[in-house]
This record gives sequence, structure tokens and C-alpha cells, in this order.
Amino acid sequence: MSERLRHPLVAVAGACLLTLPFIALFVTRGLHLDPTANVVPLTAVLVGGLAILGAAFLLAWGAETAEKDVPTAFAIAVLAVLAVAPEYAVDALYAWEAGAFEGTERGVEAANLAIANMTGANRILIGIGWAGIALLTIYRANQVRDSAVVQRPGLLADAVRIDRDISLEIVFLLAATVYALFIPLGGGIGVVDTVVLVGLYVLYLGIVVRGDVEEGDAHVGVPAYFQTYPKAPRIAVVLGLFAFSGLVIFEAVHPFALGLEELGTGLGIPPFFMIQWLAPLASESPELIVVIYLVNKARSTAGFNALISSKLNQWTLLIGTLAVVYSLAVGHIGTLSFDQKQAAEIWITAAQSFFAIAILMNFEISAREAVVLLVLFVSQVAAEFYVIQAYAGATEATLSLFLLYAFTAVYIVLGLGLFASRSGSLRELLGHTAVTVKDAFGTSPTPERAD
Repeated sequence: MSERLRHPLVAVAGACLLTLPFIALFVTRGLHLDPTANVVPLTAVLVGGLAILGAAFLLAWGAETAEKDVPTAFAIAVLAVLAVAPEYAVDALYAWEAGAFEGTERGVEAANLAIANMTGANRILIGIGWAGIALLTIYRANQVRDSAVVQRPGLLADAVRIDRDISLEIVFLLAATVYALFIPLGGGIGVVDTVVLVGLYVLYLGIVVRGDVEEGDAHVGVPAYFQTYPKAPRIAVVLGLFAFSGLVIFEAVHPFALGLEELGTGLGIPPFFMIQWLAPLASESPELIVVIYLVNKARSTAGFNALISSKLNQWTLLIGTLAVVYSLAVGHIGTLSFDQKQAAEIWITAAQSFFAIAILMNFEISAREAVVLLVLFVSQVAAEFYVIQAYAGATEATLSLFLLYAFTAVYIVLGLGLFASRSGSLRELLGHTAVTVKDAFGTSPTPERAD
């Protein structure tokens, strides 16, 4: 009996069962049409959260199984896109409303909410995701051996070593970050931004998909079981897991986020603040669950690769497609405009990304660096929340802008300092990326990979 309970399909069934309460409400109450139809916010949060949790496990198992047939980097890229699908859904909703109500107060508000939600999601991904997962990985290494963790003497000196093969993602992320610093100067996100940012991601995928299928870490549990299937059934299982989990996450995140917003409103939290921070935190949860799952299996390298890949697709596809959705809604090619506050939000988000990339240039992130990322993120959000609660009108707007500009300056100064002190690491990063690109297009012999 115990052997049967340990069978991998039992775990798959358990993950599917977590999604059933939401699916039942989705079918009987029409949650896809009205996210809280005849459902109290707490119920929407509970069933939506359970569905996201179950789907996240199915998503992770599908991506790991796929590594047998496609390059690991490509499997992780697909995982990253599906894991952040909820964020795309929420942002697309606001971008569509901005176009549908163009020229009205609601249209202006929706455009600003789209930017606020996007910048909040990106900063959460680094401030909580990168920092928190690095600290969790280092903590877990004290209990379970993890070859990715480098232990050093000194306060918070232990570090998570990053796979050098992720250099391609880091360089593309750097290019997108530098470009994003100039987006606010145009007063909105337009067709040129779409071409550049989406073009960057398409180029990145074109390089990744040409990579070799390689032997990675040995899999256990559900992925190992599915990898024993013949190729055709195995691919069908992977596609099925991706399709089911992606659909559940896409549909569950709206009632989950809206339920959280309504619960927050009852606690006196300003709606705009919740759209920027609470809703993205909900929509980012599948991705964080997937990465925690990988770290718990001592696959911290794959977990961090997924986080970096997610940041890349959010910082390219997510921003780039906002103008597309807006243009479809308005009926012509247009620019998704935003106000001065959201321009500052883009700058601080790009600055945080710049600093985080500088940290990863030497292919590791120490506990000390993770703590700095986390403290800067939490302190900025806490300070802004205090300003919103304590002040009103012009004073609140002025202080909020000051905070954003101040933290932007801090991130930029810290990032420039690291770039200056790690010039050798930058050359190594660019050199490794150049080799990856040449390998992908067959213009350079493939270097031997370290075990």
C-alpha cells in the first residue's frame, strides 16, 4: 500500500485535486466572466490559491520532463513564460481598458495601472524572488548538500553560484534594462518599444532553441517517471501538463488577485497600492512556488535560471506587448501613455534591474548581496506606503516621487560601483555569451561543458 502511495502518479493526482475546487466554481459560478460571482473574497482567494499551487507543481514537472527532448535553457524559458502568464493576463486587462476607454478618466487610470502592475511585478521578482530564493538556497545548503552553494568564512559571505550558461540571459536582460531607462523619455510605450523589446526576446529564443539537448541533473519522482515514456507519449504528457497548468493559472489568478484586493480594501489599503504590489505578488506566486520546489530538490541552479529567464521575458515581452494590446483595443497603432509617477516607477524598476545584473556579473549572488536587494526593496515599498497613509494630495505625490528618484539613484550608484569593480567579470560574461551565440549558429566549435 505504501508503495502505491509513493507512485509518481499519486503526486500528479494530488496536484490535480488542488485545482478541482476552483474548476468547480469556474464552471458553476462563471468566475471567468465575473471573478467573484456569488463568491465571497476569502473563498475566491482560497480556491484560487490552491489551484495556482497545484498548477505550479504540474508546470514544474512538465518543464523538467521536457528537458529530455529540448535544450534545458529552452525548457526553462517556456516554464518562465507560463509561470508569469498570470502577470501577462492582469497587465493585458488594464492595457485593453486603457485603449477601450481612450480619452476618458478611466482610460488614463487604466494605463497608469498597467504600468504600476508591470513595474510592481518586476521589482517583486528581484526584490523578493531573486533575494529570497538566494537566501533560501543558502539556508537549505546547511541541511541538504547543494553544489551550487559556496560556503565562505565571514558574516553572510556564503553565495549561490550561478550557471555560466545563463550568461546569454543576463546579457539580453542588460540590453533590455538599458533600453528601458529611455522609455519614459517618450512619454509612453509605443510601437518602436514593442519592436525593440519583443525583437530582443525573439532573438534570444532563436539562439536558445538552437542549443544542444544535454544531460542535466538526474531527475527523480514525477519527471523521472514521465521521462521513461516513449518519445511520443512523453511529448504528449509535457504538452498536456503545460496546457492544463497554464490555463488554470491564467483563469485562477484574476479571482485570486481580485479577492485579495477586496480583502485589502476592507483593511484600508489604497486600491492603487494594491494593484501595484498585492496583485503582482499573487500573480508571481506560481513562479516562486516552482522555484522553491526546484530549490527543495537541490536544483537551485535550475531554479535561479528560471528566475532570470522570467525577469527577461517580463522585461521584454510584457512591456513590449502592452502597446500591442492597447492598439488592438483602441483600433489603431497607438502609444500607451502614462504620468510622471509611472515614469519614475519605470526608472526605479530599471535601476533595480541594473543593480541586480551587476551583482550577477561574477556568476554568483552572496547572502550579503541578497540581503541588500531585499532591504532596499522592502524599505522603498514600506516608505511609500507610509507616505500614502500619512499624507494626501500634492504633498503625498511630491514625497512619493522623491522616494522613487532617491532609490533610483541608490540603485544606479551601487550598480555602477559593481560594474567598475567587476570589469573583468563583465568581459568574461560578454565573452561567454559570444561563444554561446557562435555555437548556436555553428560558427564556433562547441566547448566542452564542465560536469
